[in-house]
Amino acid sequence: MNHAPVLVELTDVHVRFAGPLSVEVLRGVHLKVLAGESVAIVGPSGSGKSTLLHLIGALLSPTGGSVRIQGADLSQMNERELAELRNRRIGIVFQSHHLLPQCTALENVLVPVLAFRARASAEEVARARHLLDVVGLSDRVDHPPAQLSGGECQRVAVARALMQKPLVLLADEPTGSLDQEGASALAELLQRLNREESVTMVVVTHSESLARGMKRVLELRHGMLHPREGRP
Repeated sequence: MNHAPVLVELTDVHVRFAGPLSVEVLRGVHLKVLAGESVAIVGPSGSGKSTLLHLIGALLSPTGGSVRIQGADLSQMNERELAELRNRRIGIVFQSHHLLPQCTALENVLVPVLAFRARASAEEVARARHLLDVVGLSDRVDHPPAQLSGGECQRVAVARALMQKPLVLLADEPTGSLDQEGASALAELLQRLNREESVTMVVVTHSESLARGMKRVLELRHGMLHPREGRP
């Protein structure tokens, strides 16, 4: 029996986008993610996968239902508390790496630390260097994004997302903009982080190979989550 604590819990979550043609994207989603789990969310384009990830990342509020991170209901938090949650407890990797072009790899990894103060401590700089080593970029510390490949930039983005030791790492189509070699390397990195570093992660992906490496695969269909029948 798994006694790991629940880090992420969605209960009867609905999301409706208003407008001339009102669209209900999520229709009663239930999800629990335990510490140390890796979960892949798959489904067709437009099914609401990114919307679901944005809910977990406190980037979007549901129309109905609740989203809890480590037991805390996000709807009860003010903007400052939500910003701190996103900075300290949730790491997010998007399809595009969103690195600062004028900064080195090391400086980009330190960005979450510098969001609330002007200078990083020696210990934080050491952690950033360690994370770049973990993602295989110890020899790219002083390189700006223009001198890195797409796959290397995504690995810097993963290191940046882990800088604050988040409760959960969220990845939205992290291999979508990469070539086959870069996508395979990043998928292997994410699997290794979960296996060796016990990083809890939720990954939205169209990649069957990336989904196959996660411990659990869920499919979003008609606004609801379903266990994937068989392995991808």
